[in-house]
Amino acid sequence: MDHRLVYTTFPDRAAAEQAARALLDQRLIACANILPGMVSLYRWEGKTERADEVVMLLKTTAARADDVVAAVAALHPYEVPALLVLPVAGGGAPFLAWISAETA
Repeated sequence: MDHRLVYTTFPDRAAAEQAARALLDQRLIACANILPGMVSLYRWEGKTERADEVVMLLKTTAARADDVVAAVAALHPYEVPALLVLPVAGGGAPFLAWISAETA
């Protein structure tokens, strides 16, 4: 089974944890890693912006990736959340099997 890593950011840890729990409850992901302390610089509506954010990495399968993106978008406080789906080229067989089992 093909696996995917979904990258997104949230404004704070609490919002990221709330979304991660919802995704886990729906069995859309096997795991969420939340990395605090990120600073984002970006252009928005013609201006350069700066924001403190957290990164969230979500482990899922190719079959569930579109559902993960849709669920994150629905749960997200941002108008245009960062959402990228990255293919997983390989990894530890037991870990990949665990992802598959948890998202089945």
